[in-house]
Amino acid sequence: MGNFIIQNGIIVNEGRQFVGSLVVTNGIIAKIITEGNGIDAGKYSNYDIYDAKDCYILPGIIDTHVHFREPGLTHKADISTESRAAAFGGVTSYFDMPNTNPQTTTLEALREKQELAREKSLVNWSFFPGATNDNIEFLESMDASEIPGIKLFMGSSTGNMLVDKYGSLIKIFQSAAKNELVVMAHCEDTEIINANMKKIKEQMGDDPDVMFHPIIRSEEACMESSCLAASLARQTGARLHIAHISTEAELNAIFSPTLSDDLPQITAEATVAHLMFDNNDYRTLGARIKCNPAIKKSSDKDALRKGLMNGQISTIGTDHAPHCIEEKQGGAAKAMSGMPMIQFSLPTMLNLVDEGVLTIEKLVTLMAHNPAKLFGIVGRGFIREGYKADITIVKLQSPWTVTKDCIQSKCGWSPMEGRTFNWQVRDTICNGNFVLRNGKLSEQTKGEQIKFNHNK
Repeated sequence: MGNFIIQNGIIVNEGRQFVGSLVVTNGIIAKIITEGNGIDAGKYSNYDIYDAKDCYILPGIIDTHVHFREPGLTHKADISTESRAAAFGGVTSYFDMPNTNPQTTTLEALREKQELAREKSLVNWSFFPGATNDNIEFLESMDASEIPGIKLFMGSSTGNMLVDKYGSLIKIFQSAAKNELVVMAHCEDTEIINANMKKIKEQMGDDPDVMFHPIIRSEEACMESSCLAASLARQTGARLHIAHISTEAELNAIFSPTLSDDLPQITAEATVAHLMFDNNDYRTLGARIKCNPAIKKSSDKDALRKGLMNGQISTIGTDHAPHCIEEKQGGAAKAMSGMPMIQFSLPTMLNLVDEGVLTIEKLVTLMAHNPAKLFGIVGRGFIREGYKADITIVKLQSPWTVTKDCIQSKCGWSPMEGRTFNWQVRDTICNGNFVLRNGKLSEQTKGEQIKFNHNK
């Protein structure tokens, strides 16, 4: 961990951009220097100098929704390979989901994942404990400073982690409210999905075309579950973050447009996949874009994009969920749901900046500031003096095309193959360490465990 200065870059932070330099000392942002204010050469004579001219300096990207598959599913992915992909994508911190094997529904399982991350993760990490119908004692025993919140599956995409008992749901929301933890919920109604699947199979056979996926995992299934979750949050006072929201109907039913910087009690995450694809893309990409909840109509995609700027969406995540390409074969019933996205999330969203969908300042709010605020991350998510030096440096007008050779995820494929990006991640800095420098990876250091203060 050296001392260095990043100079002459365009810093994007807290709603503005300006040319400036950052002084990093022992892994901490020690000073922010704006253009026109000189650097004391004598004071910093022992510091290395890195030129960021014509580059944008962002707070490190925080992906609060990933499935790195370890332990138990490491033929698809593991913490080492997927944190490597994160570094190439400018992601400095991630929250991993509990549906691994074993599931992260006990203290023993949580400790196992934490030890694996200390040994293997190149970027900063934390793990959601998962709620079940009967593990409320475990959830209430957690040290809140080491978890981002509680992950709740209110849909069947979960490997036996479905919480479908109303009494259990009430207890989970009450516990979260008491401990000031966010409930991050996957909202789809299982009974509606099962009934839709049965009906479509009767018409189309045992494995209907993937085009039927958004009909099976329908708007109604999402609405029913999201509205129930919102009702439970209001009833108990718990904070609710609805993961991977996928429909215009949910946005309109639950979220009012707002320009306020204050996060409401109920917030929504949009994923890169739902912002980029719609049901027309099944024709060319097939099951590669099959995910839960399903990618739906173009009007839903348009509403989600609009929600980025009008305040209905609070965070952007990836739901990074690698599968082997063999597991993605088949249709709506047999192909597995999920796709690897973490390496390409920031370049994708920067392309949307170029298209005028959102501003780069809003991108930083959605991908760094709001994740830090919402989950109470300590000392990260902003470019501030005294904060950890988690920094992402990107360069515009550096067009490149995604090929199989550049994919870092263990599964070796991406729905973004063949897509050209205008922006390139040049450097990824975690805790003052260059994990990626000029596009080249260093594995000399490891990321840190993220700490939380949920009372902030």
